[in-house]
Amino acid sequence: MIRVILPYHLRNLARVQSEIQVDVPESATVDALLDAVEARYPMLKGTIREHDTKKRRAFVRFFACGDDYSMSDNSTVLPEKVLNGREPFLIVGAIAGG
Repeated sequence: MIRVILPYHLRNLARVQSEIQVDVPESATVDALLDAVEARYPMLKGTIREHDTKKRRAFVRFFACGDDYSMSDNSTVLPEKVLNGREPFLIVGAIAGG
């Protein structure tokens, strides 16, 4: 089970607490994880990634084990600590202002 932390607005949409858990294959990639999240919570489709291209939405960021995975290739394998559930994968809504 991979632990995923969702931002407030996505938690409300999915009607869950801040942390969810999803099953993904061993050596899971960012794409495989996001596919599992969208499969389990279909109301989140199109909120994290674009419907057609599956590219990350502009104001959403991904973090794991202190590293930013937002600009990584979606075929990047997640860290071992995330795969074994010791560390969460964070989906963060970007904050803009000035």
